[in-house]
Amino acid sequence: MNKVFIIDGDKFSNFKGFSDIVLSGKYNWQGNLDAFDDILFGGFGDIEYEEQYTIIWRNSAKSKEDFGYSETIVKLNENLNNCHQSNEEKVIQEIKDAEINKGPTIFDWIEEIILDNENVTLILE
Repeated sequence: MNKVFIIDGDKFSNFKGFSDIVLSGKYNWQGNLDAFDDILFGGFGDIEYEEQYTIIWRNSAKSKEDFGYSETIVKLNENLNNCHQSNEEKVIQEIKDAEINKGPTIFDWIEEIILDNENVTLILE
């Protein structure tokens, strides 16, 4: 039987809270989504390299709302403050889009990262 990790949307209400508790909490990834993808691939924390496992995201509808456009704008502004100068224009456009409820949200980004990982089965509850 493969490992099962529970993400409970009732235990956080913003991206910072999510990044503090996601998976086992043994590996501190500090909210970088590229690092999150690396953790899902394995070799960090409780996931072995290319190990098959399941993530059950309880209260995912709450998380989808919590990680909507308002929270996405917060994250994009953080990205803008930390990005390379060559990426500023792209991030500014993403912020403008999010301000009119256009484009992907943080929830969409996280879901896509999980679903793109062949080793993970995602169950949204």
